[in-house]
Amino acid sequence: MRRTTRGYRSAIVTWVVVMACVSATAQQNLLPLSVLDEPLPILIAGIEVHIPLHATGGVPPYHWSVVSGDLPPGITLDPTGVLIGHATKAGAFSVTVNVTDSAHPANTMNKELRTEVTAALVLDWSRPPQVHGNSIDGAVQVSNGSKDDFDLTVIIVAVNEIGRATALGYRHLTFKAGTSNFEIPFGATPGVGAYIVHADAVAEIPSKNTILRQRMQTPAPLKIVQGP
Repeated sequence: MRRTTRGYRSAIVTWVVVMACVSATAQQNLLPLSVLDEPLPILIAGIEVHIPLHATGGVPPYHWSVVSGDLPPGITLDPTGVLIGHATKAGAFSVTVNVTDSAHPANTMNKELRTEVTAALVLDWSRPPQVHGNSIDGAVQVSNGSKDDFDLTVIIVAVNEIGRATALGYRHLTFKAGTSNFEIPFGATPGVGAYIVHADAVAEIPSKNTILRQRMQTPAPLKIVQGP
């Protein structure tokens, strides 16, 4: 019985050693870890993206992270290697990502990625809101940087300290592709109080079943101290 047990244990040890050697040999024969050289597409601000990154070689699964630089605001890198979110700011962006495989020890490499975000819908103050007597007035400007016509709605409201909202301006129109700095004035007499002015632009692109949205607000309350 002792000889049988001793022989059984010896067989297990031999199997473990053999498997370890096989595993080590297999890892040595693996293709080196690399990130596929796929350029990122041009992104459009406000449109949701789901862009998978791809690695080859090494031992899957892979883990991804950002090590330096900046992704476009509104975009994040999932640990599985997917860029998700919607960009909120136009511009050129460069980021270095890291991919690590599941080998022991792990293989790792960095890869620089570059992309550009174009502003399909831009909303800005052309005349920031101001108090004049008992009224608040100003103007926003809207631009369509895409190649598509928009069904555009712009709403401007003033919200006081207790949450009561007063409409300052409203505009709904077909907004042609390439239109730049189209001004929409606004103004009203909301009454005595301290008001944050909110501007909200919503653009629908029917041909793409896509909704774009831009928002902004005044950084501090505007105070009206006299009534009508």
